[in-house]
Amino acid sequence: MGKILTTNRLRKKSPVKWVFMAGFVFCLVILAAAKKAISYTSTDKYCMSCHIHPHAEQTWRLGTHYNNSSGVITHCVECHLAPKGKGYLYTKAKHGLKDLYGYLFKDSAEINWDAKKLAENAKKFVYEESCLECHQNLFPVTLSKTGSDAHLFYTLSSDPPRCINCHLGVGHFDKTLIHARDTAFGITKTAEAVIFNEPAKVEKFENYTENIPGTGISFRMIAVDGGTFMMGSPENEPLRETDEGPAREVTVTPFWIGEVEVTWDEYLAFFRETSSQGRTEGQKVTNRNVDAISGPTPPWGAPDQGWGKGSRPAITMTWHAANVYCQWLSKKTGKKYRLPTEAEWEYACRGGTRTPYFFEGDPKKYTSEGFFKKIFRPDTTNISSYVVYKVNSNSRTVPPEMVKPNPLGIKNMPGNVAEFCSDYYSESAYANDTTKINPRGPSEGVERVIRGGSFKSDARDVRSAARDHTKTKAWLTTDPQMPKSIWWYSDCIDVGFRVVCEPDNMILTKK
Repeated sequence: MGKILTTNRLRKKSPVKWVFMAGFVFCLVILAAAKKAISYTSTDKYCMSCHIHPHAEQTWRLGTHYNNSSGVITHCVECHLAPKGKGYLYTKAKHGLKDLYGYLFKDSAEINWDAKKLAENAKKFVYEESCLECHQNLFPVTLSKTGSDAHLFYTLSSDPPRCINCHLGVGHFDKTLIHARDTAFGITKTAEAVIFNEPAKVEKFENYTENIPGTGISFRMIAVDGGTFMMGSPENEPLRETDEGPAREVTVTPFWIGEVEVTWDEYLAFFRETSSQGRTEGQKVTNRNVDAISGPTPPWGAPDQGWGKGSRPAITMTWHAANVYCQWLSKKTGKKYRLPTEAEWEYACRGGTRTPYFFEGDPKKYTSEGFFKKIFRPDTTNISSYVVYKVNSNSRTVPPEMVKPNPLGIKNMPGNVAEFCSDYYSESAYANDTTKINPRGPSEGVERVIRGGSFKSDARDVRSAARDHTKTKAWLTTDPQMPKSIWWYSDCIDVGFRVVCEPDNMILTKK
């Protein structure tokens, strides 16, 4: 009887046992299938089949992660996913769903690929942990002295740069992203039909065209009558920042200002005449002429970012370099060229207006910041005809003829590139400066004022009163030189400048 009961109990448990075993086997099958699916969808071939961005495979094969002397190939997932055990599956799911959505619903022709490959955007899909997983020895025997200095800074810094800040072009080749000294920069010179022997003769306070002697380069200067205006923004101006106030009444005397930002044609004339291609930072040029101006050293990488030079605004030079350019231009022309004061800059930008922009429009309606703005895009027809900014720039500078001028006939005061002013920056400058006529800002400081916003800026930052400042340490982060360059920013691609010229009293009497 006891044996019969025991047998019955075993028989009753058998279905549960079989269900458990079947479930276990099913889980093993699912796990095996999942592993196979993960492995299959992690191959380079599969990545390329889904990616909608153009030339991804071609540029990868040209990059040093594929085309190198060791023959070792770095695969897509080794850069674009976190390492295994450190968020691999999460990042795979996140980027996979995003790529699938783009593949199904987006038009690749409308995506701003140039913006995607900028370092500030690339960090969203290139993982620092993955770089260090492969490159565990940051000081191999083949590393150059410059590389050792840069990697030493990386290891000792409390807030180090990301690997891609220096090595952005290794995964997908781009000749403009090569992190090396460009000793050939600016050497090639196009033939000039006319060479000016003397500068422009200016006898009246009116617009004139300046000629740079010894070159075929000329540029337009706009006469700006002096006057009194409210500098800064009122407290009720939409999207204002606190450093724009308190708004105060300021008077500026007459001056000339460049119709456009200093172009590459103009800046390269200075570069060719004053630079020394073999010179490095910390070295001085010896010249018998005591009045000679020592100009820039060769840059690292491509200062023009491969966008072209010509009439596009010159970019990536430091405030010091822009200031030396003005000294050089003054010597070449016999006039007094310099950077504008912040007051002169805003006065010229406003062109007699007192509104947020010199054209009609509400910053709140133009801004693209905020969740709903991404869904319901603002009407930017008016602002886009005057300003090159984040919405219409395609993440690069444009020639000046792409926009309309302000009421004074000046182009690109807001947008295109942010512009250096001569003033030191202080958040409380307006509150502390009591100068009413031709204020020049604080007497000392660390960073300089920049104005106008750039092709990277939102509509809020291209308002006439919007202020910003240089960020010297951050803008030289990936410069591997010791000491770092005083001529070129390695990590800022949207800053430039325009010049002003001071009239003498005799010219002002002939107005």
